[in-house]
Amino acid sequence: MPTISTADFKNGLGLRIKDKVYTIVEFQHVKPGKGGAFVRYKTRDIKSGRVVENTCNAGTKFESVMLTTREFQYLYNDGADYIFMDNETYEQVPVPENMVGENSKWLRENDICQLLFADDELMGVTPPMFIETTIVQTDPGFKGDTVQGSTKPATIDTGAVIQVPMYLNEGEVIKVDTRDGKFVSRV
Repeated sequence: MPTISTADFKNGLGLRIKDKVYTIVEFQHVKPGKGGAFVRYKTRDIKSGRVVENTCNAGTKFESVMLTTREFQYLYNDGADYIFMDNETYEQVPVPENMVGENSKWLRENDICQLLFADDELMGVTPPMFIETTIVQTDPGFKGDTVQGSTKPATIDTGAVIQVPMYLNEGEVIKVDTRDGKFVSRV
């Protein structure tokens, strides 16, 4: 298992601490006038997304983890798992529903997604940043409904409910930002 020192810290570097995988968000080497140097650093838990702030002595060793992101195509949900296909090897990979989590409401068949691996262990699924989707259900809009900033709930074809402008109707194709679930534009 490769180890790294605090001198090798870089933002985005993967670390394994107490059997959990973290990525370094930011770090700072501190050399006080009195006493030994130390490192103040923030890490993000890859699975939970929680940010933790820590300090350690300069030169402390950590176990390094190689973080890689690979493109996979989402194929279908078989009821228990989400099935993704590696675009390079065409190998199909089942991903448990709990690992996909909230991102499942943005997945549509044949979309290209990013799967994050720590060494060879799957850590998470990221849907495409923007999706083009159809409004399946919403209250009807009417002419003149252009009040600035007013929105209404709409269900899209993935099952997610988002806020859209009042003038949009069922059957319209829209662009949605999957990072925050917001309407971007009409397509």
